[in-house]
Amino acid sequence: MLEAKNNNELPSIPPKRYFTIGEVGELCAVKPHVLRYWEAEFPQLKPVKRRGNRRYYQREDVILIRQIKSLLYEQGYTIGGARLKMSDKSKPAPSPSVSSTELKAVIEELESLIQSL
Repeated sequence: MLEAKNNNELPSIPPKRYFTIGEVGELCAVKPHVLRYWEAEFPQLKPVKRRGNRRYYQREDVILIRQIKSLLYEQGYTIGGARLKMSDKSKPAPSPSVSSTELKAVIEELESLIQSL
């Protein structure tokens, strides 16, 4: 899902277990208040909260934030649309469509096989 064009420009995620909101903001190029807002809008985004209600994000959270950012800023989804797109990940992906020329070629090949039998 990480189809974002700008994700190549973002810094790589260091091998740490937990990240503070400031670190995640730098890793994803998003301000902390935006991250707090996205927590309320996207149920998948649940950072661990510890002492004093401080947020600690894990690697999966950082990847999820980058996906959300891609949907909103690069692909033009609204918050509601991005929320739906993120929840659709649990559903199986639709099968790719077959063009009519490909379908005709398969039919012709099957007919030739039938005739040869």
